[in-house]
Amino acid sequence: MSFRPAFQEDAEKLFMPNQEVGSILKSSATTFADNMKLPVHRWYRYSAGYSAEWAGSLMQHWGVKNVLDPFGGSGTTVLSAQEQGINAYGVDVHPFVSKIAKAKLSWDVDITELRSCFNHVINSVNKRKLISIPSSPLARKCFPDDNIFYELLKIRDGVLELDQHLPISKLVWLAFVGIIRATSPAGTAQWQYILPNRTKSKTVPPLFAFQKNMDNFCSDIKSRKAFNFKNELELGFIEGDSKSLSAIPDGWADAIITSPPYANNYDYADATRFEQIILGDIEGWSDLKALRKLLVKSATQNLSGWKSEEYLDSSELSPIIKELLPVWNELSEVRKTKGGNKPYHSMLAGYFYDNAQVFRTLRNKSQNGVKVCYVVGDSAPYGVHAPVEKWLGELALSAGFKSWGFTKIRDRNTKWKNRKHQHPLHEGYLWIEG
Repeated sequence: MSFRPAFQEDAEKLFMPNQEVGSILKSSATTFADNMKLPVHRWYRYSAGYSAEWAGSLMQHWGVKNVLDPFGGSGTTVLSAQEQGINAYGVDVHPFVSKIAKAKLSWDVDITELRSCFNHVINSVNKRKLISIPSSPLARKCFPDDNIFYELLKIRDGVLELDQHLPISKLVWLAFVGIIRATSPAGTAQWQYILPNRTKSKTVPPLFAFQKNMDNFCSDIKSRKAFNFKNELELGFIEGDSKSLSAIPDGWADAIITSPPYANNYDYADATRFEQIILGDIEGWSDLKALRKLLVKSATQNLSGWKSEEYLDSSELSPIIKELLPVWNELSEVRKTKGGNKPYHSMLAGYFYDNAQVFRTLRNKSQNGVKVCYVVGDSAPYGVHAPVEKWLGELALSAGFKSWGFTKIRDRNTKWKNRKHQHPLHEGYLWIEG
């Protein structure tokens, strides 16, 4: 293991578990939960995320000027940077998630004009005779009540008729996205997968939900405007690949705060499939193929014919291959004993191959002495453990970073019996210095 970053001990004093910074407890800093109390941040709940207050506190503690988030998700890091008066860019390859983040960043609009736009859509609902019904069977399964379904689709059509380039229209679009699940009786799994065969006890009528979101958005904008944020900040969110970051200037970032996809087979493409079907962005599962090729190989669905054995000798994997190869071999054999026969060996190899490319790019896009914090968790597919933070740290060194260290924040896989394995897991901060 390398020497720990010089700033790690100082950061740990402030960011260790069971200590409060602001209103958050550090054991919950690695989840999105606290953001549901914060104006604008709460407009869309993103399962994969971390506390905005934690991120802002870390930026302030470091005293940095330019923050980069290569796995930007729904915009937490960039919004937090704005709150601290710090320049920031977020990047995410998922077009739908990027659109959500861009909408959040469009929050600074005239409230009266925003209400007028909402009311324009609301007033158009009863006038609509023709609607376009999604062809996917999933849509009908999740909305068995015709009246509810058609009312939702009429709101959708009113939203999509707006000029989507305008900030106000982006906010109205996001408000609609936020009511899709609330108005469906279909259940939702822990990680946002839609469950049409399970029903929830409470649903909300579409128009009521849309009007409530209008009130919430207007209230949140009023609260955020009261902070009088700097107007001259360099802020933005880009739909792009974290392995290239082509829109970010070389040597720009003096801090990187992010959370990469975990190597846990979570399907980021599928998580928003329901919303995209209702909106008409896609018709079904097959339309996600192009996106899967761009996502980090953190799920077996993203492999798309990628043959890991052809990359084991690559320069990207060479820093960790001595430790990775035994895990790869074991998973190659264990899968034969499992009903799913999932290629987790290829997933892990692909995951670290992609992240090696990300670190090389981050080294080019950051300044000397850059401070990096990755919120990460380890993995144990089929019960075979992969020390994710250690291997990511070694890949960072190979890319030109100087040191890395890790602070465990919480244990995972302890609150309920895991059906797949009993290996204890953890989550925490991977500190890297450039």
